[in-house]
Amino acid sequence: MLSVVVPLYNEEENVALMQKEIAEALEGIPFEIVLVDDGSKDATLKNVVRNDHTVVIEMAQNMGQSAAMYAGVMAAKGEYISLIDGDLQNDPKDLPKLLDGCKNGVDLMCGYRATRKDTTFKRIQSRVANFVRSRFTGDGVRDTGCSLKCMRAECREALLPFTGMHRFIPALIKGAGYRVEETAVNHRARQYGESKYGFGNRAWVATMDMFGVRWIISRRFMAKTK
Repeated sequence: MLSVVVPLYNEEENVALMQKEIAEALEGIPFEIVLVDDGSKDATLKNVVRNDHTVVIEMAQNMGQSAAMYAGVMAAKGEYISLIDGDLQNDPKDLPKLLDGCKNGVDLMCGYRATRKDTTFKRIQSRVANFVRSRFTGDGVRDTGCSLKCMRAECREALLPFTGMHRFIPALIKGAGYRVEETAVNHRARQYGESKYGFGNRAWVATMDMFGVRWIISRRFMAKTK
């Protein structure tokens, strides 16, 4: 089974449509959708379509994207776990392609947005941040800001619960000895709502996180037994 983890924060206009698109994209594939509501203040939870494919996790308060992703990944029951944003900018039609990569021997498949539907400023700042992060951590991924990913369930053991973790998922998993690859995915303009994450207030924190992750990777070991 594939578990699709979706962090949500004030996505009342997107959540039901996103569930529908995921179900259509995964027709014929056993799946569950793990919706993690990160303290939404609108009608996101009321607009969730409750069915046998859907699991809803409610955070006690707004704790951020990393916390919501981590909670969902740890609760997932599938052999494979995908991540996707709840704003419909990621295209659920790419989920089967990422899943196929994992079934063919890749531990973590990362999507990268070949053609981004964002402002010029946002694209430039993301390109600079990705360039610095990739070379400093050695994750080899060009677009860690793209949430669209798929991993074998055992890879979650490499993740650590800290604010900002979502930007370092490839680095943490690759640093634990797993195979990481990437593939181009579709990116769409946001139709409803607005972005919840800015750049200016996180640049310094992300830089400090980068040093911490690099230290963790340099000290990490995998305990193997016969």
